[in-house]
Amino acid sequence: MRLARGSVSVAVGLATVLAGSASAQGGGGSIQCGDTITTSTRLTHDLSCPGTEAPALQVVGSGVVLDLGGHTVRRVGSETGLSEGIRVLADSTVRNGTIRGFNRGYVLGDESLPSPSQVGLSRLTFIDNGVAVYNRSGNTTLFSITDCRLVGNGSGLGSEQDASRGTFQVRSTLFFGNRLALSANSHSVDVVDSTFSHNETVVWCPDGSVSFTSSRLLLNTVVGDIRLGEFGYGFCRVVSFVDTVLARNGSLAPSNQSAWEPFDLVLRDSRVVGNTTGLMVRARTVDIQGNTWWGNEGGLILADLPEYVPPELTGTVSGNRFLSNRDDGLRVLVPSTLTVSRNAAIDNSGWGIHAPGVIDGGGNVARGNDAGDCVGVVCTSR
Repeated sequence: MRLARGSVSVAVGLATVLAGSASAQGGGGSIQCGDTITTSTRLTHDLSCPGTEAPALQVVGSGVVLDLGGHTVRRVGSETGLSEGIRVLADSTVRNGTIRGFNRGYVLGDESLPSPSQVGLSRLTFIDNGVAVYNRSGNTTLFSITDCRLVGNGSGLGSEQDASRGTFQVRSTLFFGNRLALSANSHSVDVVDSTFSHNETVVWCPDGSVSFTSSRLLLNTVVGDIRLGEFGYGFCRVVSFVDTVLARNGSLAPSNQSAWEPFDLVLRDSRVVGNTTGLMVRARTVDIQGNTWWGNEGGLILADLPEYVPPELTGTVSGNRFLSNRDDGLRVLVPSTLTVSRNAAIDNSGWGIHAPGVIDGGGNVARGNDAGDCVGVVCTSR
């Protein structure tokens, strides 16, 4: 598949060792399945490794760069345990190759050792792994993931429940055809200039934060599974979309959880186009400004969180365009201190703006909405 291999270059020629030897066997040409990498090296051949609990390769040297040289590290045969592709135990970088078919493709951490503070993954392709990138026991570890391709995995980015935390920093990366692209579970996920397509779910955020900037979420089954107190205690602190396209997705929230429930939602300068559902957001605060919400099955619905004593919904809904959605353009379900201003609601099948009990900031425009133009704010027709 061209998408799966787009960032992989093919190594040609003799082994190039970046610094010293990689293992007891010496340079990249002598690396075999099960080796431990202690110094920087470049692989010169594919590795086909059995599906055992011992990792195919293990990186233990601080500052090591393991360059796969455009080659593939793959699992062959049946699994006899939780197979691992590359296990990393120190600050290091793995780059330029493919990791395929393991239960865990790239694994960070060992409970008995201090966790690395920062690791790098660049120009890697992960195909058909259970979890492509897995934080087993990293404690506030920063994962820098750049120019990678994650294709057909059970989960793209994941972590051990109640045993790890940190930040996934994702840049210029493709997530295609994964069951779950991102897990923000005791982690922050910061995505810039990346594409998500044909995934079953893009993001699951039971206890963390997630932000997308200048990215594209296209043709996924579900965009976000974001619910309050999924484990009886967790919450998604911030969900943010800035300068991002959400288009032609099957649904924005899963059918058994129709609302996103973060503490804070930021939606700015983004395009929400042609999705087959609308979206309900239940939050404490919202910052929704400068977006276009066009041609979706439904519009945007805002309410407060289902907490024991819900705090009053507050924030700003300003400068948005709600165009030709097949329900209300904007609906606010609870009286609130939201300021609603300078929005345009045109040709929606329900109400244009239905927001009793909000603060009318003025400048709202509505026309051609089938159920009526505005409730709760004053609208002009142009």
